[in-house]
Amino acid sequence: MKPLLQVNNLKKTFTISSGAFKKKVTEVHAVDDLSFHINERDTLAIIGESGCGKSTTAKCVLRLHEPTSGEVIFDGEDLVKLSREQMRLKRRDIQMIYQDPYSSLNPRMSVRRLLAEPLKAHKLASGDEINSKVEEMADMVGLSKQQLDRYPHQFSGGQRQRISIARALIMRPKLILADEPVSALDVSIQAQVLNLLGTLQEELNLTMLFISHDLNVVRHVSNYVVVMYLGKVMEAGDTQTILENPLHPYTSALLESVPGLDPDNKKSRTLLKEDAFSLSELPDGCVFANRCPKVKERCWQEAPDRVSYDNRELACFLYSE
Repeated sequence: MKPLLQVNNLKKTFTISSGAFKKKVTEVHAVDDLSFHINERDTLAIIGESGCGKSTTAKCVLRLHEPTSGEVIFDGEDLVKLSREQMRLKRRDIQMIYQDPYSSLNPRMSVRRLLAEPLKAHKLASGDEINSKVEEMADMVGLSKQQLDRYPHQFSGGQRQRISIARALIMRPKLILADEPVSALDVSIQAQVLNLLGTLQEELNLTMLFISHDLNVVRHVSNYVVVMYLGKVMEAGDTQTILENPLHPYTSALLESVPGLDPDNKKSRTLLKEDAFSLSELPDGCVFANRCPKVKERCWQEAPDRVSYDNRELACFLYSE
């Protein structure tokens, strides 16, 4: 099957400047040589702790951040090579759901106007057809017609996220970039929103890039998973394979950090040494070397390549030697 989205060797470096003349001070390597693909109607999750480059990756796909290098092939076309106008048109097919629905919704617009705006901006409908499409989409996400003339502050967090989902889907995109879409919600509301996303994915044939640090959520929604640490891929493969039998020391530590539901069932945990390296001062070797419980001398001297091992990809000398 041909991938709908294929990211090849993506890099994003931010330059930190200082002073009146904006003199370059240092560089931050937010995403470094990232590659993955998503087949149509599948969901790929990117997981990792805060600051690992998950959200930067999604913004590079949508070109809200311009990639430093690499390819973003969407539906057979490299988005990195498109002009600004061509990319604007391509965003009809790629939409984003943000973590905080309140800050991503214009507080001065009613829900009806918020949902109609994308249709008007891309000239996909006019007149009564706009209202018809708005009301149809509102119904799909569980909002009534009466609620359409209210404003974002009049809704709960879960309802606001439903509005954000409706706004992202009203142009019937092919790909959804969901950046921590339920992390700001109560657990009971999280389940409702995740079930809604699952239903809409089936009905609208959506493909999804799902970003999260919640491994229980990832287990529920995704087919494939990419584990990131300081901008690099540590492990990637089928979700069930990775989460039930992690091989990379970082993936193992990440899974062990998830609290269990039974207080009497105390599982063993690997305590990571040291703090993570700064993104502006990464080592020549493996970026996880200073915290890894299985570190070798070679890990400090060179960075491991990604290799295929046991139905997954790994960046670790434990499996490449």
